[in-house]
Amino acid sequence: MTVTGVVVLLLNDHLLKQVWPGFVTGKLSDVAGLVVAPALLALLFRRRADLAATVLTGVAFALVKCTETGAEAATQAWTLVAGPSRVLADPTDLLALPALALAWWVRRRTLETSSPAPETSGGGRRPSRSLGTFPARWRILVTMPMAVLAVTATSAAPPPPHAESVEVDKAGRIIVHVQNGSSPAWISEDGGHTWTEGQHEQVKSPQSAACVPGQATRCYRAARDHLGVEQSDDGGVTWGPSWPLSGDDRERLVRQHGDRADLRSVALAVQARPGGHTVVVANREDGILVRDPSGAWRRVGWPGDGAHAGEADLTPEMDLALFLAVSVMFGGIGAGLRRHHALYTGFAAAAATGFYLTLAGWHTLFGAGLSMFALGGLMVVAGVVGCFVLMIVGRTEPLPVAVGVLGAPLVYATVYTPFYGWSTGTPGSYQVAVALAVALTALVLLAGIMLIRRDARQTDPHATHEQATEGPT
Repeated sequence: MTVTGVVVLLLNDHLLKQVWPGFVTGKLSDVAGLVVAPALLALLFRRRADLAATVLTGVAFALVKCTETGAEAATQAWTLVAGPSRVLADPTDLLALPALALAWWVRRRTLETSSPAPETSGGGRRPSRSLGTFPARWRILVTMPMAVLAVTATSAAPPPPHAESVEVDKAGRIIVHVQNGSSPAWISEDGGHTWTEGQHEQVKSPQSAACVPGQATRCYRAARDHLGVEQSDDGGVTWGPSWPLSGDDRERLVRQHGDRADLRSVALAVQARPGGHTVVVANREDGILVRDPSGAWRRVGWPGDGAHAGEADLTPEMDLALFLAVSVMFGGIGAGLRRHHALYTGFAAAAATGFYLTLAGWHTLFGAGLSMFALGGLMVVAGVVGCFVLMIVGRTEPLPVAVGVLGAPLVYATVYTPFYGWSTGTPGSYQVAVALAVALTALVLLAGIMLIRRDARQTDPHATHEQATEGPT
């Protein structure tokens, strides 16, 4: 059955997906992978650990498909094994989980038929190289390289599409030629307002500059060495920016596509339209840029995925938000201790610092960050254990604990949300996002401190005694 699953993986991912891409071939790949993975994983355990291997496969598959963290971990693992790869979280892939039951049943039947024979009547055992054992080992030796090839080959990420050139054909259609895309061209028949995929061979040579038909003094040219379009109103004698890219916009694009992305305006075409003219620009990995007759510029991106379908990488901001949330949780718990404050502070600082080191090391887990990840993990374990013991010994008050636990997700939200808004364009300035994050987080912390101080006054026996003596006699 494992051999069958490997064959299905190879045929599906290297043939069927190319001919019939879509839901069926995508889910077939998941089913075949779930059939193959438990058998491969079981080789790492003892002979009768098939159930554990099956359960572990299901849990790992669910984490990868349902969480961004799991998908990122899988991406890094496949990149280490098979080169640049990308694994996406998709909860609909959980429909393939019943395949694990089939994998476990087949594996159990295979072990039963290949198990060693019982002792002979003479008290001895049959030779260890029995007919049942040797074929099983032979199957492992043959299947293992095939399975590794099939599984790693499915993960290789295709190169990103590039908008290479733009032309206007005789029928008045605007055609953007694409390299490495799902379709070799995107075609617009309404001046760049809507786009459809199509098959169209490149006829004209790519042009980086063009003038408005019937208006030779108005010309446009692509910046070529970066994203941008320049405009001339004197027939190309002098040039000025027509579509400049701000620093925040460029930072968003770099985080969206990666710091090695090819982000350049390389070609354009100009078409006369009722009420003005349209300019369409090929922006390499960022896709298509359009200027409508009103003069407004619009980044279309890749029409098949929707405009700005990619998300900016906010890993540093997310790590900071998680670190502050964990710190608030430990701080709230520590504020409720009746004793051992200093010792608890040391353990809490170790746990929070270790958590941050773990996050930082996780992003380069298979490189230089492995030692940082391991050190951070040890600090987290030691810090959490110490804090938990001191919580019990120090007789923690319940309200500060509640403030810390409930305040942690609030702090995460107040830190991360402004940066997520910045990644989508609101606010437009990164500095504004920083100011919002600081202000909102300060409000949450202030509210938490006030609640804890109020609870401390109510539970402090000295404060209660003073209030009683100051009252009416």
